[in-house]
Amino acid sequence: MLTSCGMTLSVIIVNFRVKYFLELCLHSVEKAVRSLEAEIIVVDNHSGDDSLDYLRPRFPAVRFIANKENLGFGRACNQALAQANGEYILFLNPDTILPEDFALHCLSFLVAIPRIGGLGVRMVDGSGHFLKESRRGFPTPWVGFCRLTGLSALFPRSRFFSTYYLGHLPANAPHPAPVLSGACLWVSRAILDKVGGFDEQFFLYAEDIDLSYRIENAGYRNFYYPGTTIVHFKGESTLKDIRYVRQFYRAMRQFRRKHFNKGLPAFLDLGVQAAIQVRAGVAAVMGGFGGGAKAPGNGERVRTFLRGDATEIARLKPLLAASGESVIVDHQQEASELLFCEGESFSFKESIQQLQRVGKAGRWRVKFHASGSGSAVGSPDRNGRGEAIDL
Repeated sequence: MLTSCGMTLSVIIVNFRVKYFLELCLHSVEKAVRSLEAEIIVVDNHSGDDSLDYLRPRFPAVRFIANKENLGFGRACNQALAQANGEYILFLNPDTILPEDFALHCLSFLVAIPRIGGLGVRMVDGSGHFLKESRRGFPTPWVGFCRLTGLSALFPRSRFFSTYYLGHLPANAPHPAPVLSGACLWVSRAILDKVGGFDEQFFLYAEDIDLSYRIENAGYRNFYYPGTTIVHFKGESTLKDIRYVRQFYRAMRQFRRKHFNKGLPAFLDLGVQAAIQVRAGVAAVMGGFGGGAKAPGNGERVRTFLRGDATEIARLKPLLAASGESVIVDHQQEASELLFCEGESFSFKESIQQLQRVGKAGRWRVKFHASGSGSAVGSPDRNGRGEAIDL
């Protein structure tokens, strides 16, 4: 049943200092919802830069909300939710790219599954690699213990030891998934009216786990759907430094205390707390060792090969040359970086497919540019900030 205004979908995005990534995201969202009655709401959490001045004239159909302080992810989402009119709500991170058929695929799946709660999709990072957090299990004390002690990493396919990332289930088939990522989370408005929105005690992280938990406790089933794939430049809004690590594990402690602390023996509670502290320290140290294709060394200019829409390629070549950011090469094998140019002859869906193909080789860093945008962005290292070129 549609809402009284006939709106099918409300897309809610929270921005914090990632205007160029959000620009790319909004171009892809507008094309993904083109055939629907949909609205897009962006909440800017006091970025303190010119994000809104830059984005508003480029996206006149988008509703922007400007906060005077950083309210946190959950509270900002609830703020937009109070103004949303859609039958379905899509919570989406600003550092994502959607294929053009994304919304229709997801809606078809949503209406086909009885008692479905939330819906998440297959996500890949900026290097084209599958993100395990596309589907997860609840972090019960046992699941948390296995993850914190490394047992889940030692036995990644085990139903017993690796239920946090559901490693025993195939990533290429739809299945129930207790926990869905807040980076891309579909929920009907009717369900949110029953269970409530995000718990605002979680400033950042774990709020998606908490909402997923409450949806399933209300008698619904959350599902993972790999029939469509999106790019999530993981962590683009948050640098993986010691502050991130502390905030992430603080949120995990909050969730555990809210839902699983009752009946937990004191010695086990202390053990879990100690394991969290150790894990946080290890993660902070290891965060400095990012993956992905390596950047050129000092003094070496990036060799860029442009692939995609011919019109956009012709427009970008002189701009890139003038910026001094890179040397344009004529053959992909000569390049250290690929720039995918979306346009009339090269879709977002094709660029996502190409990303996954070249990601297997691990030779190239990849950036994306959308037709009509003033930038190109990429994030080859999921543990660090991405890269943006102002064109």
